[in-house]
Amino acid sequence: MGLFDDDFYSTKVSRRLTRRTNTDSTRWSSGSKSRRSLSTFQISLICSVLSAVVAVLLYSFIASPPSKMQSGALNGSLLHKTDSDPYERIVQAAAKVRPAVVSILNHQADSSSKAKADEDAALGSGVIFKKVDNKAYIITNAHVITDTKDLEIVTVDGESRTATVVGKDQVSDLAVLEMDGDGISTIAEMGESKGLRLGETVIAIGNPLGLGDTLTSGIVSYPNRIIPVSLNQDGVYDWEQEVIQTDAAINEGNSGGALVNLNGQVIGINTMKISDTGVEGIGFAIPVDDVMNTVNNLIEHGKVIRPYLGVYSLDLNNPYAPLSEDQRKDLKLPADITEGVLVLESHGPAEQAGIKLNDVITELDHKPVESTLALRKYLYDVKKVGEEMEVTLYREGKEMTLTVTLTDKPEDTESQK
Repeated sequence: MGLFDDDFYSTKVSRRLTRRTNTDSTRWSSGSKSRRSLSTFQISLICSVLSAVVAVLLYSFIASPPSKMQSGALNGSLLHKTDSDPYERIVQAAAKVRPAVVSILNHQADSSSKAKADEDAALGSGVIFKKVDNKAYIITNAHVITDTKDLEIVTVDGESRTATVVGKDQVSDLAVLEMDGDGISTIAEMGESKGLRLGETVIAIGNPLGLGDTLTSGIVSYPNRIIPVSLNQDGVYDWEQEVIQTDAAINEGNSGGALVNLNGQVIGINTMKISDTGVEGIGFAIPVDDVMNTVNNLIEHGKVIRPYLGVYSLDLNNPYAPLSEDQRKDLKLPADITEGVLVLESHGPAEQAGIKLNDVITELDHKPVESTLALRKYLYDVKKVGEEMEVTLYREGKEMTLTVTLTDKPEDTESQK
């Protein structure tokens, strides 16, 4: 019996056919075999042809590199010759953005000769990101232009120009400069930093050690590293900065330069490195998404508008300047108050609200404040100019709450909160 019970699929000869004559049976049998043999041959031939066609197509696909097959479809892409040189994308990305990266010489003192002035100048880098009405605008780090007397910009072709400061922000360590845009034809394309992946290839372009137009390459070691920052350079970490960590070589003079992806887009502004014995390959860049938010404020207002309380302060549990037992007794703090912010000076809104020297702030809007960093982050991240804020503090051992109306931060009060 066959696999199926019905006559159509059965391997047996139908009973109806057995009633025929021997001649008919022989004729039927012979004709049937002939037709079956022809059908098998045709199927084999078709299969052979199809197999050959598929084999040719697969060989053509494998033998032809995707970059060649797709180069016509990648409109505006930098993939052109990656089949012959795996580093070609780095070459083309650098060629796209390097004319927009400039060297910055910060002359912090007057000098009798240009050679002496250049020798004494602080070094940095910048990125041309905008050109309006024959004025070119440059992003750099705020620390690059500290205490400047004269700013000199050197373009990639060696031309020297003067620049003026549009605005700067110490907290984000960013500044915007303006210079004559005559002859400036390349503007850096700003990309995005939020989609960066661990291990993505990046290149850094800048002016390390005065060696302008220098390129280094590496990877994204960590896309959103949080590092503590001492805004006053006093060893007390009173701010936190989100940065891109990279192992691309960043040295003195690279600050303010471009961190670039393989599409030639700026994804960060190089800002610092960890320089310590035995430390290699750890540099940081400010993510471009944060950069542009700050830059827009600097162009529009000359500064970043943030709420201002008006206090110089010291952490109650500062490890570098801990309070002695006698000082704690003078403050008359309860024994259980070990964290907070000690007021050293009071100005502006704080002074108007009645906050005084030696007050210890422990809460803002009934939320605990453990340090100057926590106070500053609450001010900048949560509050707005013109809003009221309740400040809970201890004075002479007594707890009280005062209401402060926050104002815009004056330009000459960088150390204050």
